[in-house]
Amino acid sequence: MNAQPLSRRSFLKTVAIAGAALQARPLFGQPAPSGRKLKIGLVGCGGRGRGALANALEAAPLAGVELEIFALADVFSDNTTVVGEKFGVPPERRFVGFDAYRQVLEQPIDLVFLATPPNFRPVHFEAAIAAGKHCFIEKPVAVDPPGARRILAAGESARTKGLSVVAGAQRHYMANYLRNAHAVHAGAIGRITGGTVMWNQPQLWFKERREGESDAHYLARNWVNFLEMSGDHIVEQHFHNLDVANWFIGDTPVAAIGFGGRVRRKTGNQYDFFSVDFDYGQGCHIHSSCRQINGCYNRVGESFIGTEGTVHADGKLETFAKTPVEFQEFTTHPNGMVQEHVELLRSIVAERPLNDTRHVADSTLTAIMGRISAYTGQMVRWSDLTNPGAAYYDLRLSPSAEQFEQGEVVAPAENVVPMPGSEERQPA
Repeated sequence: MNAQPLSRRSFLKTVAIAGAALQARPLFGQPAPSGRKLKIGLVGCGGRGRGALANALEAAPLAGVELEIFALADVFSDNTTVVGEKFGVPPERRFVGFDAYRQVLEQPIDLVFLATPPNFRPVHFEAAIAAGKHCFIEKPVAVDPPGARRILAAGESARTKGLSVVAGAQRHYMANYLRNAHAVHAGAIGRITGGTVMWNQPQLWFKERREGESDAHYLARNWVNFLEMSGDHIVEQHFHNLDVANWFIGDTPVAAIGFGGRVRRKTGNQYDFFSVDFDYGQGCHIHSSCRQINGCYNRVGESFIGTEGTVHADGKLETFAKTPVEFQEFTTHPNGMVQEHVELLRSIVAERPLNDTRHVADSTLTAIMGRISAYTGQMVRWSDLTNPGAAYYDLRLSPSAEQFEQGEVVAPAENVVPMPGSEERQPA
């Protein structure tokens, strides 16, 4: 719990080091290491967990490994049954309940996939690293500042143990993003002074409450609509775009001023939209927008303006830099969600650990900062989240992962949302 989010200067240094390391990695199309069999445990057998398994199985031959789906955990037995029957996992290695991840981690597995709702990630990740398992962790990795710090502390433990940790921030493993990030860090567009990042799309799925269903199971099934489970969609989904902003700028924001609201959502307690100005210092401001409302214009992407050019993060780069920049091409699998598993598996068999924890935790915290600003109507500074005793350092959402294990879950009121400028909440 003592690990702190990166200082802004050390973040920039880490980005540069990570870029150099990435250039040295064997990417898609190059010879794979010799064959080896790895046993996988899956915690969270819903849609994203199943997707991660499919991505890993496609990546395995490219990494020169064989995978065995060995143990499963989920809150719902029907999920473990579906996945277990598909991959031949016997019933005695299918575990059900909010503490089922513990039973998976007791199995002789090499690698665990953590694909439950984000509020469970810090507890599950801590336990996985303590058990000595390599990890694939889905983004985002927390819903509040203390959770992000737990991720960072566990990530440092993973580093000392030589464990690989790859996160579901797949843009870091996509050729176009890699090419442009490398060029930007080499000075192709000069210093970034502004830009826009956005994820605007229709509302995601929602689940009606079943008769007699417990609060815990209802929240677990309908997690994507509750702040306490997902962090709100600025954290759960828009994370990707904010992660790209931090990556390309090579820094985290100084402060955020945002707003948002809710008028259309059918369940839960999240906002429909957010609009946030992220101040990165030195005159650099990034406009962030995300929306989940049906029937509206949709767009997802990131673009930046520099002192010597402009770039669409995964597309066109225009430069008028006086010093020519050599562009480096990267060859990756066309699906970044497959490539991230190629790199994870190769790192394990080559015993050259990867560790994505730092950037995924700081990008999660960036999104949390924007959410808090929109909810409160206040400017929120990076230091408010990272300095002990500061305004939001100890802000914790409830029910927590521990409360789910203890059976102490009471669902928050639905269709009641924060009122900016007040500590009260109001009906949506």
